[in-house]
Amino acid sequence: MAAPKRPTAAQLQKQVDNWNAKHPVGTMVSFENIVGRGETHSGATRDEASVVGGHSAVIFLEDKSGFVDLGHCTVVA
Repeated sequence: MAAPKRPTAAQLQKQVDNWNAKHPVGTMVSFENIVGRGETHSGATRDEASVVGGHSAVIFLEDKSGFVDLGHCTVVA
């Protein structure tokens, strides 16, 4: 089975721009370290989403060191 293709820089930037347009800093999210394995953390965003290293769309969360891939996050109502 072939590995999934990485998104382009333009696709990542679009993902970040869409996130930031819809979700202000302070939005509550939950995330999974491994997608499909259940929630591992929840918290408020502490900054706008951004592209890091040209390869990942990410967000920083309160009380969590490091960043989280946007694809692993779900907004909590």
